[in-house]
Amino acid sequence: MTHEALSPDLEAVVARATTAAPHLATTTATQRARALVAIADALETASPDLVHIALRETGLTQARLTGEVTRTAVQLRLFADTIVDGGYLDARIDPADPDFALGQRPDIRRTHIPLGPVINFSASNFPFAFSVMGGDSAAILAAGCPLIVKAHSSHPDLSDATAEVATRALTQAGMPEGTFQLIHGREAGVQVLQDPRIKAGSFTGSIRVGRILADIAANRPAPIPFFGELGSVNPVFITADAITERADEIATGYLASVAGSAGQLCTKPGFAFIPAGSALPQAITHNATDVPEHRLLDPRIAKSYDERRTAVLGTAGANPLIPGGIRFDDDGQGWATPTIIAISLDDFRTGRDTLLEESFGPLSILVETPTGTDLAALMPEFYEGNLSGTLHISEAEATGETDNAPQLRALIAALANQVGRVLFNGWSTGVAVTPAQQHGGPWPATTNDSSTSVGTAAITRFQRPVAYQNAPQALLPEALQDTNPLGIPQHISPAGQSHHWGTRWH
Repeated sequence: MTHEALSPDLEAVVARATTAAPHLATTTATQRARALVAIADALETASPDLVHIALRETGLTQARLTGEVTRTAVQLRLFADTIVDGGYLDARIDPADPDFALGQRPDIRRTHIPLGPVINFSASNFPFAFSVMGGDSAAILAAGCPLIVKAHSSHPDLSDATAEVATRALTQAGMPEGTFQLIHGREAGVQVLQDPRIKAGSFTGSIRVGRILADIAANRPAPIPFFGELGSVNPVFITADAITERADEIATGYLASVAGSAGQLCTKPGFAFIPAGSALPQAITHNATDVPEHRLLDPRIAKSYDERRTAVLGTAGANPLIPGGIRFDDDGQGWATPTIIAISLDDFRTGRDTLLEESFGPLSILVETPTGTDLAALMPEFYEGNLSGTLHISEAEATGETDNAPQLRALIAALANQVGRVLFNGWSTGVAVTPAQQHGGPWPATTNDSSTSVGTAAITRFQRPVAYQNAPQALLPEALQDTNPLGIPQHISPAGQSHHWGTRWH
């Protein structure tokens, strides 16, 4: 792949980011933390105006959007605390050891440094939390990398308004010029991704577009890391005992998870495997309330959802428990109500080519499995990778002492092999922003299964490790100095330890 010259405007953007990179890399964690908190404060102050724009451009509810601003501010502050703590640097120190088992060991010290300029392609379905100043952007800035955001075309005015708030906050916090910039247009984003000065990319969106961008990043003369969150159907498994114990509770939780934000969530439960003949379908129809129709994000998404819903409903054996629907207004915007479909496992297998594709909207499928079905075997049969997998079990099954405990353990292992997050007795929508969170999974859930896009571990995507051997103390990064001026966690190997490696296993 050859690199084409950028337009003057894009060249100026990339040049500013490149110039900013070494200066941003030398800022202290405290300086960057204050900048992140400044953005969080500014977003909350501007929230009424930003939400007003988002209501017009996305069709999401005011409560959802206001909550999303809060989530965005919270994760910015969480990342601020994380970088000041310093554990994310993974500082490792192996002092010189003349008694090392393989001969004299030199002094070796390892930490992480920022990658350099990064481009982030923002999402349509989270106009705050995965957009201009969302989780990926927060992680990039926290890591000490200049950030270029490609705005999503479905909310351009909101992107510009958010960028103005963030730019002002970063400037007031003393961050270098070029720390953050916003661009518009798919072609502009591709051109920036191809530029050799860009050191990584991130993306939240469709499998098709994500694969195109990932291939561009991989096929550059100098390939770069690309962290894409793409598609997921998030299977759910519900046991007979769980249904007997709390069918109504499971039904209402399932309906709420499918209907929330019109099903336009990467974590929406697309499939639920239930015992054939159980009471859950009846509980679902009994607990279904009149959910007001919800506008889909844009006409393109609405058209795609309408086509998917028609294909699913036309599959042999598909029984619409809740038919739902979609209508289009004069502007081409789609308005949907939830659709829940039941189908036998045999018909599901027959129609798999149609059914397994993600339905980005308020549609979910109940797959009724015969008694004795090997549930663990269904994961590799039907799915590649997913963001999450959920298991609903009874109180007795939770003890691990029921007759089906071996089958449950096998199912849990199968889920763990193919998802990033295994949930018990909950719903995959509503991803907690916490240090231990894992929001990723094998392809096609993400392009890189070793990372997460939610939680503090997200920062390490935009750093790379460097080891320093026999470096003078005065020339070491502060994170690796014996005096530990940053006061961060350091893993220090004791001398002579190598002679005892493995002895406990004799």
